[in-house]
Amino acid sequence: MDAAYVETAEGAFLASALTRGPWHPDHQHAGPPSALICRAVERAAAPDGLTHVGRLTVNLLRPAPIGEIRIEVSQDYLGRNAGHYSGRLIARDKDIARFTALVQREEGLPVPAGTPGHPPPHAPKPWPESPVVAMAFEGHDFGYAELVENRLAEGKFFDGPCAVWFHMNHPLVEGEAPSPYQRVAVAADSGNGISAALDFSRYVFVNCDLTINLFRRPVGEWICLEARSLFGGNGCGLAESALYDEEGVVGQATQSLAVRLR
Repeated sequence: MDAAYVETAEGAFLASALTRGPWHPDHQHAGPPSALICRAVERAAAPDGLTHVGRLTVNLLRPAPIGEIRIEVSQDYLGRNAGHYSGRLIARDKDIARFTALVQREEGLPVPAGTPGHPPPHAPKPWPESPVVAMAFEGHDFGYAELVENRLAEGKFFDGPCAVWFHMNHPLVEGEAPSPYQRVAVAADSGNGISAALDFSRYVFVNCDLTINLFRRPVGEWICLEARSLFGGNGCGLAESALYDEEGVVGQATQSLAVRLR
């Protein structure tokens, strides 16, 4: 299947092998389902003229199986400037993830020239100048590594802080072009992986959640994560990623980590 998912009914999807993550052959990488959640939120907010996904928080309760899943989303509150949404990702009659989102109403309001901190910074290196790198995991290939193309902008893969560009090689949903927000969500869950500072063969450091904050609409097809992972020595950690498109920084992502010995 030349897409991460095929929609089988309204809100129901079949995941392909392109969603397979590195931790278990039967489990999805959390990036694609987070992007699918983002898609559901965008569609729920659009009829009310809300078009900017300012925040998306996905609480990961269980691994998403590679198979049938469905998404339920509801509007919690609609205001003049923003709407609040929540919902569930469900598989095999169990909640796989619960999520909340803030979607804002956009209005043309140029930033005055000379505003401190503007224009925001760019990624460490543009994607055309960044070499292609393969996302291998303990010598094994996995579907998510085929779903996206990676280019290294700074640092080294799986060796501490680094910056990596992501480009989707396949659609998120069959027959659709992914939105800029969906492209961010597919990539943002990889911050703890690309900036891994612990030995994969000795440690597991899976994220329990993902929060994405964006201050403007991303543009283009390339998203860069400038990521680092921090560990507290208590079995807990945090991965934080600055998010860029080709025009500069667009926001940030954080992931709470559970760190364990294998």
